[in-house]
Amino acid sequence: MILAASSQGYLAASGLIPSRDASRAARMQAEAAPPPSPPPFDVRTLPGVSAPLGFFDPVGFCSDASEGKIRFYREVELKHCRVAMLAALGFPIGEAFHPLFGGDIDVPSYIAFQETPLQTFWPIVVFFIATLEVFSVFTFNSPFGGELWTIRSDFASGDYGFDPLGLKPTDAAELKEMQTKELNNGNIA
Repeated sequence: MILAASSQGYLAASGLIPSRDASRAARMQAEAAPPPSPPPFDVRTLPGVSAPLGFFDPVGFCSDASEGKIRFYREVELKHCRVAMLAALGFPIGEAFHPLFGGDIDVPSYIAFQETPLQTFWPIVVFFIATLEVFSVFTFNSPFGGELWTIRSDFASGDYGFDPLGLKPTDAAELKEMQTKELNNGNIA
């Protein structure tokens, strides 16, 4: 044991292995170093920029907008895209297949909600949607002393933490590709 301790001391003194003080100093310096700063925000690097149009902002919504405002626009775009994709699927299915409410409602799907015998059904749907929308308010920046309708920079648009099937990729490049596909499909819908 004495031999091992003396050989470590010799190796540390000769510089072949770092001494305890040197390794402690290096560890303290690494802990004291500030974390690397995130890259600056650039709207052209967000998901949704794809060929053949590339970055498409013909009206110039993003030219003078702050990061929080652009994140708000993206959140709004995602919500509208998701509703449009559901509607693009729901309208044709609703026209051909309508087993709800006894299957007696044989009208075009855009007026079928007026024909339901259960008119209390729709306020329940609106209440459910309103409840979900209230929780999105917590992603906003404070309107007091700041800009209205902006979203915090630490919030990832469209990510509500609900992924029961585990479909969200863990790789950043794959996630960006999937988000771009979702936006493109939603815009087409």
